[in-house]
Amino acid sequence: MISPADISATADRLMAILRSMNRVVVAFSGGVDSAVVAKAAALALGDSAVAITADSPSVPRHEIAEAVALAAMIGIRHECVTTSEFESENYRRNDGSRCYHCKDSLYSEIEAWIGDRVGTVICSGANLDDRGDYRPGLTAAAEHRVRHPLQEAGCDKATVRLLAKHWSLPVWDKPASPCLSSRLAPGLTVTPERTARVEAAEQILRNLGLRECRVRYHEGDLARIEVPMERIATLAEPAIRIGLLAQFQAIGFRFVTLDLEGFRSGSMNGLIALEVKQRYADPTESR
Repeated sequence: MISPADISATADRLMAILRSMNRVVVAFSGGVDSAVVAKAAALALGDSAVAITADSPSVPRHEIAEAVALAAMIGIRHECVTTSEFESENYRRNDGSRCYHCKDSLYSEIEAWIGDRVGTVICSGANLDDRGDYRPGLTAAAEHRVRHPLQEAGCDKATVRLLAKHWSLPVWDKPASPCLSSRLAPGLTVTPERTARVEAAEQILRNLGLRECRVRYHEGDLARIEVPMERIATLAEPAIRIGLLAQFQAIGFRFVTLDLEGFRSGSMNGLIALEVKQRYADPTESR
């Protein structure tokens, strides 16, 4: 178990890493990882730290609002930039490399925002647990020379959450919230209409009190609902099931299924072709 002294030392180490960069822009989603990096950057660098959030049809509106509020609480300058990944055929094709093209668009927009501010470093919220996983975004990060302060400080996800608690960040226990496009099965074209449909469907589930849930979008306008195992029986109760079906069909889904394996992150990754996974292997694995 990590002691309070160890967490304090880790916080100091993280701030020292950021302080050595002199001026940083944090790619800030409002999740716990980027929130911890933003807080450390604000403490270490003050006005020389900026948080930038991507705004596109793949980001739920409530996540944008929460990121704005969180940045204000952290005390870091915050900007939202409109990213253009939906204009890319490679992104819309959704062949498993979508995340690469998304991050490439984000980092390109951040670089444009930085402009002639020479020496500014882009930082991500990637932690040690992200290494070795299928993360095409890390390939884009390497190409844009993005640094990962949490990895450099030796922080895994559990440590990140303890750091967030240490700094009293309200997102310390926030579940992961990947972009809406990640809900679309590989091969299904990504469109703003489909991501909006997923956003509306997941809001329906949140209105039932579900904090962790996914609506996976498959060919034929089929919705596959993933919720924690202990909530499956509740959703299958006639009154709730019939109401869910009606609401999902009203927003455009033709078929609605309840996944009996329950909620699990990355359940779409098994559908990605092996050659695509090999093309975007984690660039840090060779270190």
